This record gives sequence, structure tokens and C-alpha cells, in this order.
Amino acid sequence: MSEIPMVPDEYDFWLLDLDGTLVDIQPSYVQQVFDEVGDRLGREFTDREAEIIWHGLGGSRNEQLSQWGIDVDRFWDVFHDVEDAEARARHTYLYDDADFVADLDVPVGLVTHCQQYLTDPVLDRLDIRDWFDTVVCCTEDTGWKPDPEPVEMAMEDLDIAYTGHAGAPPTGANGASEAPRSSGVLAGDGPHDVGAAWNAGLDGIHVERHGPDRRGQCVLGDYRIETFGEFADGLSEPGSD
Repeated sequence: MSEIPMVPDEYDFWLLDLDGTLVDIQPSYVQQVFDEVGDRLGREFTDREAEIIWHGLGGSRNEQLSQWGIDVDRFWDVFHDVEDAEARARHTYLYDDADFVADLDVPVGLVTHCQQYLTDPVLDRLDIRDWFDTVVCCTEDTGWKPDPEPVEMAMEDLDIAYTGHAGAPPTGANGASEAPRSSGVLAGDGPHDVGAAWNAGLDGIHVERHGPDRRGQCVLGDYRIETFGEFADGLSEPGSD
């Protein structure tokens, strides 16, 4: 366990994932959605299967759907048709440890796979829209994490000119100092979040809300935590636990 007090202060800007990182959905709503999707597809989903797809446990959702013999495009067409934005917002809750975001005294952005029409009601109902200086909802045009494009779009919105890792002094090819760079971090609950951070040149924090046993894999990151409350006690670096 490394003693790294108040890690948020080490970064010039923060980017965060939304679902599973700052907020989550009541399980009853998840099963309700998958019951309806299953009815339309003629294929029943167990509670565990619904959990795997909803939270992206085990890796790629599309690969998992294909392994189950489900047409990926058809599934998502039905899924998005079934989802109701207001119902989802009513069943969404804020993690107790997420309120640290409101205290960050640096630019903060949201980069989420949740679509705009679903994201907006959640931000408004939970009254957290003013936590963020920019909100990027991934689409086919922006790309999907772990692609760096949506992360870079958020940095552009925040007017971040340079990126680098916290504590890494910028130097040129001859060792001379360059102009100061902004150090940033992206925190999320999935491997695609850490991958997007690294692909964009940022530090990545993995927030493990489920545990490797339920996820089916161990996700690495520059830091690994179970709650944002661990910032007060120091963070776990890869290989230190």
C-alpha cells in the first residue's frame, strides 16, 4: 500500500466515467429491461447474464453477446428501444463516495458510453450537472473507450493544451525543459476506461465496484481502488496488494 495523500490534488484536470463509477442502477430496473429485451428477442436472460452485459463484466459486451449466439446489432436496437430515459433516471443512485467530485478545484469532465438522452435526465435528477465542465457522450462518430478520441474531445472542451503524467517533468529530446504540461487522470470502473486514459496519455484509476471474482478478471491501472474514499488513506498501486 503506497501512502499517496490526497491524490486529486496532484492532477491539473480530471475526467470520469459515469455508470458504475459515480452512479449505478437498481438491480430491479436492470432485470426489468432485460426481461423485456428477452421477450422481444425470444431469449430469456438470467440475472447473472443481465448483470454481465449491463456492467460489462468479463470484457467486451459485444463479444459476450456473440458467444451466446445473439445478434449484436439486433440486441442493441431492441435494448435502446426498450430503455426509457426517465425510468432509468428514477432508478439511478449516486455512490456515497462520488461527492468528492464536487470538491475538485480543477477542470472536470465526464466521458461516458451512456447516450445523451439517457445521461441528461440522470445528471438533472441527481443534481450533479454542475460538477462537470464538459460532458462527452460516446457515439459512433466520437468512438468508444478505449479509443482516445472521446477523451481527447473532452480535453479540447476543457481547453487542455498538453497532457502528461503527474510528477513527470516534461523534457525535450535533448533533455531541455519544455513548456509546462497539464497532468490529467481518467477514473472509471472498466478496463476500457483505463485503456482510454493510457491511449490518451493520461493516468488511469480503476474503481472496482464489483471485485475480480464477479468481473472474471483483474483490471490494472496506475491506481486501483474500491471507493474514492481511499484517497484519504492512500491508493493501491498495481502489484502492491
